[in-house]
Amino acid sequence: MDIYIKIHRSYRNVVAIADSVLLGKKFEEGIKQLDVRENFYNGMKIESEEEALRVLKMQIVEDSTFNIVGGESVKLAIKAGIIAEGSFGHIANIPYALKLL
Repeated sequence: MDIYIKIHRSYRNVVAIADSVLLGKKFEEGIKQLDVRENFYNGMKIESEEEALRVLKMQIVEDSTFNIVGGESVKLAIKAGIIAEGSFGHIANIPYALKLL
């Protein structure tokens, strides 16, 4: 597992989760665009599933919003109970999801 999690603190936290290999890249498909900007996604580098699940479950309790990009990140969000299997989209074969709890 090699993902980044960045928590943007506000009246409602926004949790940005992305596969590390996608940082700094832009993907386009028709009129849809996915811009994985480092300033938004590059936070804590997470290398273990246990650590990632712990962080994500704490943010679920905080009623956070989640912005998820990449195959590893989407699988992790499903395992944490943030999104359901099949409840994500694709842009240029890159899975992504937005979740407002």
